[in-house]
Amino acid sequence: MKIGDIIQKGLWPLSKKTTTQKGIEELEALGYNLFYIGKNADLYTCPGDEPKVLLVRSDRTSVFDIPLDLEIEGKGIFQTAISNNGAKFAKEFGIRTAILDESVDSSLEVAPRCQMMELCKPLEAEIDGDIVQFEFIFRNYLTGSLFEACKNGKDPYGLELASNLQEWHKFDTPIFTPTTKGIKDEPLNSQKVKEVFPEIISSLENLFKKFTKFTQENGIVIVDTKFEIFVDANGDWVLGDEVLTPESSRFIALEDFEKGEYISMDKQILRNFAKQNSWKEKASKLQAGEKLPVEVPDEIKNEILSGYEMILQRLQK
Repeated sequence: MKIGDIIQKGLWPLSKKTTTQKGIEELEALGYNLFYIGKNADLYTCPGDEPKVLLVRSDRTSVFDIPLDLEIEGKGIFQTAISNNGAKFAKEFGIRTAILDESVDSSLEVAPRCQMMELCKPLEAEIDGDIVQFEFIFRNYLTGSLFEACKNGKDPYGLELASNLQEWHKFDTPIFTPTTKGIKDEPLNSQKVKEVFPEIISSLENLFKKFTKFTQENGIVIVDTKFEIFVDANGDWVLGDEVLTPESSRFIALEDFEKGEYISMDKQILRNFAKQNSWKEKASKLQAGEKLPVEVPDEIKNEILSGYEMILQRLQK
């Protein structure tokens, strides 16, 4: 299916700019054609007429939505393996993802970075008079932006949490903190979203609880996770490609968590480095299409890769 057909069927948002650049030679030779370059992954149309695309993860890295001139060699392969593992975990509990069972020829050099994806539309609904897309977030612990809001007496999700809760307070049962999906994620009232999608939210909450138990038994604490939901050609909901991965969840090694060392095994290491080096302030001067040139020590890169590798080793099913 060509990109023109995909757009015509309403399966690709016009707001996302496509490319005419050529992609990886061995894929192009087989009829897979690059049409979109993302922050961390690229999309290719596939030979034939089926509504599917090939996702190829790169080693490109970004934080805080800043386009960076930075690659961490091997990250894309780890991400793909962890994503496949998360999809398998969800499938065992009856939840489908957009990731298809088929893939490219395993003899291709790029194969470990590839996932065949079903083309789906983002889930949308009207909330408070606006049509929005969603990020469904579940949290086991009070930390980050929610802790700051709670401390300052704010209640962005309508949860009525006590203002005197300490950071890293563990909730008896996971809390649901949905947001809009867009340039800026805006908090939504938790109960209102539950009323619109009761079956979806219930299924995701159960999946999150099961995954939390599984990770704990295998030496990892899951702090929170974000689910992105899509709708397939039959109108059924499915999870996106980042299912229970470091791109959608925060993982902390159990031995570190028990020592009060709350550095998650993902890009948080790079985020902390970015804050120390004022990347956000430097990025404000970028022109459209520019990437921020950054220098990251090998020890930081290796620490990030080590975290991904540990997640894969401890959680691989």
